[in-house]
Amino acid sequence: MVDVIIPVYRPEKDKLMGLIKKLNAQTVRPSHVFFMQTLVGEPEDTKVKEMLLRTENAIVTPVEKKDFDHGGTRNKGAAMSEAEFMLFMTQDAVPADDRLIEHLLHAMERETVATAYGRQLPDHTVGVIEHYTRQFNYPAESMEKSKEDLKRLGIKTYFCSNVCAMYRKTVYEEMGGFVLHTIFNEDMIMAAGVIQAGYEIAYVAEAAVVHAHKYTYRQQFTRNFDLAVSQRQYREIFDGVKSESEGMRLVKDTMKYLFSHGKWYLVPDLILQSGFKFLGYRFGKKYDKLPKRLVRCFSMNKAYWRD
Repeated sequence: MVDVIIPVYRPEKDKLMGLIKKLNAQTVRPSHVFFMQTLVGEPEDTKVKEMLLRTENAIVTPVEKKDFDHGGTRNKGAAMSEAEFMLFMTQDAVPADDRLIEHLLHAMERETVATAYGRQLPDHTVGVIEHYTRQFNYPAESMEKSKEDLKRLGIKTYFCSNVCAMYRKTVYEEMGGFVLHTIFNEDMIMAAGVIQAGYEIAYVAEAAVVHAHKYTYRQQFTRNFDLAVSQRQYREIFDGVKSESEGMRLVKDTMKYLFSHGKWYLVPDLILQSGFKFLGYRFGKKYDKLPKRLVRCFSMNKAYWRD
């Protein structure tokens, strides 16, 4: 009924083993867990594969580093699946409990729901600001989004994350799979197609994974640069919905949260983080007017720009 598809590249051992342990304990067990393992060289590849094979019903498929593609590699995993539902995850997303798949499947019971994505919870390694950002983007209340929500929610109507997202196989195929050779955002591009085709996307707060990153200011810049590049490349999708206002609302709400909880001393950090995000985003929107070497410097995914 459900297959899980996970790209793997130099995983952190503790997080990967936590993911495997939780997958093996799910109340609804996957028929297959397809690991798309990007090769980096021996003996690392062998050690990682040995860990992956501890997963029940695991199938490990090697991927040459030069051939990895955010959309294409996931599509190769999907091509091996014959399940009605496919759950895409990342190697560092650890299910919060044993009912992750069960909760996502429950949200997919209505045939108009084509995609269901889970809540992302922070871990102990990130600070107060990232905790609030996760709360802002992944609230405690579940919801369903459709084309009628575009005016109200703007770009958040298309918000979906392959960190933990389940897709109905028939709709995934109807959409033609994920876009190929995209620098970022293959999940939101798919979500936009799903919404425009008249289907619904479910956000399932009960289906939670522990997943968070503590980014440096430079990483904030490069990540948002790549985000804006993807939006620029698919402007026919993103230009028609409000986007930057959502970022401003996050900054304002985070600042209020810091003051109300006595964390005012973190405001300078918030301002710097927000500034680097904004600059990265603005440069990304103009990437096609920048010198190629500057684009490579600004991008988090430098391999994308190889000739």
